[in-house]
Amino acid sequence: MAARSDVFGARGTLETARGPAVVYRLRRLEDQGLASIDRLPFSLRILLENLLRHVDGYVVRPEDVEALARWKPGAEPREIAFMPARVVLQDFTGVPAAVDLAAMRSAMKRMGGDPKKINPLIPVDLVIDHSVQVDLFGTQYAFLGNVEKEFERNRERYALLRWAQKAFDNFRVVPPGTGIVHQVNLEYLASVVQLREQGGEVAAFPDTLVGTDSHTTMINGLGVLGWGVGGIEAEAVMLGQPYSMLIPEVVGVRLTGRLPEGATATDLVLRVTEMLRKKGVVGKFVEYFGPGLSTLSLPDRATLANMSPEYGATMGFFPVDDETLAYLRGTGREEEQVRLVERYCKEQGLFRTDGSPDPQYSDVLELDMSTVEPSLAGPRRPQDRVPLGQVKTSFQKALAESFGRSGNGHAAPAGSDPASAAGSEAGAAANGSDNGRLSDGAVAIAAITSCTNTSNPSVMVGAGILARKAVERGLRVKPYVKTSMAPGSRVVTDYLQAAGLLPYLEALRFHVVGYGCTTCIGNSGQLPEASAKQVEEGNLVVAAVLSGNRNFEGRINPLVKANYLASPPLVIAYALAGRMDVDLATDPLGYDPNGRPVYLKEIWPTQEEIRETIDRTLRPEIFRNRYGQVFEGDERWKGLPVPKGDLYEWDAASTYIQEPPFFVDMPLDPPAPADIRSARALAVLGDSITTDHISPAGAIAKDGPAGRYLQERGVGVADFNTYGSRRGNHEVMMRGTFANIRLRNLLAPGTEGGWTRHLPDGKVMTLYDAAVAYRQEGVPLVVLAGREYGTGSSRDWAAKGPYLLGVQAAIAESFERIHRSNLIGMGILPLQFLPGESRESLGLDGTELYDIEGIAGDLQPGATLSVQARRGDGSEVRFQVTARIDTPVELESYRNGGILQAVLRKLL
Repeated sequence: MAARSDVFGARGTLETARGPAVVYRLRRLEDQGLASIDRLPFSLRILLENLLRHVDGYVVRPEDVEALARWKPGAEPREIAFMPARVVLQDFTGVPAAVDLAAMRSAMKRMGGDPKKINPLIPVDLVIDHSVQVDLFGTQYAFLGNVEKEFERNRERYALLRWAQKAFDNFRVVPPGTGIVHQVNLEYLASVVQLREQGGEVAAFPDTLVGTDSHTTMINGLGVLGWGVGGIEAEAVMLGQPYSMLIPEVVGVRLTGRLPEGATATDLVLRVTEMLRKKGVVGKFVEYFGPGLSTLSLPDRATLANMSPEYGATMGFFPVDDETLAYLRGTGREEEQVRLVERYCKEQGLFRTDGSPDPQYSDVLELDMSTVEPSLAGPRRPQDRVPLGQVKTSFQKALAESFGRSGNGHAAPAGSDPASAAGSEAGAAANGSDNGRLSDGAVAIAAITSCTNTSNPSVMVGAGILARKAVERGLRVKPYVKTSMAPGSRVVTDYLQAAGLLPYLEALRFHVVGYGCTTCIGNSGQLPEASAKQVEEGNLVVAAVLSGNRNFEGRINPLVKANYLASPPLVIAYALAGRMDVDLATDPLGYDPNGRPVYLKEIWPTQEEIRETIDRTLRPEIFRNRYGQVFEGDERWKGLPVPKGDLYEWDAASTYIQEPPFFVDMPLDPPAPADIRSARALAVLGDSITTDHISPAGAIAKDGPAGRYLQERGVGVADFNTYGSRRGNHEVMMRGTFANIRLRNLLAPGTEGGWTRHLPDGKVMTLYDAAVAYRQEGVPLVVLAGREYGTGSSRDWAAKGPYLLGVQAAIAESFERIHRSNLIGMGILPLQFLPGESRESLGLDGTELYDIEGIAGDLQPGATLSVQARRGDGSEVRFQVTARIDTPVELESYRNGGILQAVLRKLL
């Protein structure tokens, strides 16, 4: 990289507790008439500082700075290079990243280069948080038992991470049982402003990052610029490559009023998610402003920022203000760091006050927070908000229309009224006379889980107070409900214990089952045997209620079809009621031992009760004590073997870690991209296909291709673990691609799961087996899809898997941001139907042969390509598509067959 150049004269110094620090002052651009800093969105000011500090005439050019400084709503998109200060990983995405880096070292050695060139050049923190499963629940032993099982299952993966921690510079690992990456980031890792030695001098600059989890955006609540990227992109950033992006549109959300009594931050974020999904903010920054900001605590802001992927935005940003400083102090940060944040942000125009002028935005939406009401979202998508009083009728309607049931374990008769579907038996069950028997609508899982809400003391304390009041009234959770509580950090348990609330949660069987991402990622564990048997025998539609951010089909548990997001207090409420087809606004939760009804409104905590408890129990010392030895780990962690050496020793017998084929036999010069000829469709999919549909993270079916692979290698079904934990083995992952049990491939009508038709013979088989057959026949593959293809989690295996199956292009009506870039990162071409066109409008059913022309030669970002679809009867359909390669850097990645191949060739 070329040396930095101070062409704008912005370089100066700032006095800090460590002495003078180099800063690049944004006001110098204003002095030169290039910018009106106060009119720029705060998020773009931070991005502007990043460009200003990295001007070198090559990666960042002076004209890039000028273009961003002069940004106005409606400005032409322009490519810029963002240089994040650090990277955060979680283990589901971090293990494959470590595997890829190890594989790049092996390839570098084979090709005669220096393996140590493959090394993170910026700080990387990996938090092991996605591997604990809820095997045990409802007992004091649950946490210790689940951790023990976690280490048994994941010993090989953890040994790899221990090797990475030793072999790579700038690579830290937070051991299992500590917390969820985003909450650890919020409470400890993030500094808001960094002081770092660079080239023999100390520099001060905003803390920025990218992470391999889509909910990296939680840190936006702290005024830190960062978002989720694919693991492939994160690895390139680690290796010193810029993150290429277009200057985004910034949508302002003006908040007024304050949350009313009875409403929570969860209810607010579900309202915002619904609102912004309807608006359409994919690929845009969202920034919150307005007088309502001063009524929101920082954890409330973090809750809103966390769910940016659910409402489709790249970020959901909150500027630094007095509440930010109070949070930093409250979580035990050093006073000199808090003063640095205040001084730097005020001097750079990055500090918000109630009197700050409103920035200009591409568009503005308004929300009066006093109109927010208690709500859930479901049964399949986070944006499908349902007010609490409408949950009963909404579920009954979904039961009939989406699941084809009338309630109580019966198929819905043709023409039946969904509003009366639950029947008298469901009412009896709601009143506690079900004797443990399950029927449609039963709550099978109730989980207080996910960083979205467990990072927020107000909803966690609220859940504890509700639990106390419920126990005092003699209520108990229904016996068939699998309950769990998985806080995002150990601090949560500390303050719940100090408040005297933990025993009441445990009395309702909400024991701590682990400190990590459990039910929300699909690590809910198996249902109790009796419940599972009833669900399978009756093909029942049972529900999960979780305080998470994702409720996509097939994600939470294979046997649970209806999934609802809710605040932690409402999770407990539905565990007490035991059913979805009750109206908690009017119906009793249950009955006390004397037969008197108990209503939700009678035990709901007041805002004053919550505030008083938090003020009494939450102290900076709790955070300092918990994070003082955050990288140490327990005796299990310390006792793991640590492989030595700069090169990882691959074990051919391992079913967890294998060298991926991405760099094996990679030529020094990439072959020129070619047009795609006579391709077959491997899958024809509808709208809102998630990365969970493409590459599930949860249970591995014993009779599927991945399950058969493991059994052939002596792995018992009980030891399968999950797809998420097997991401270090490409053989498992490619067999699990498109293996979600709820996937509906229109090429194989009447099936559900990973099935397709092999063409032209029409034989129905698994997608993996069909891909193998097509590879042997030399047939390239494409995928057809509708709107929002690749929505949901940041998941590089949703691109790696299709690549290994032979998919060369995905043709969709629209793409989710992270998945689109992941496809390019693996050398798969994302192609978008022209506006107003779709597979249906063009009459395509996926049985055609596809020729895609315009790839060979001078392919450019945003190019229009021609597609010819030839039917079996000799007729054909011609149409055009847009190549969703948006920047020259993305084009370079595609031409190299992937972003990591491009990086490896550069380093060679």
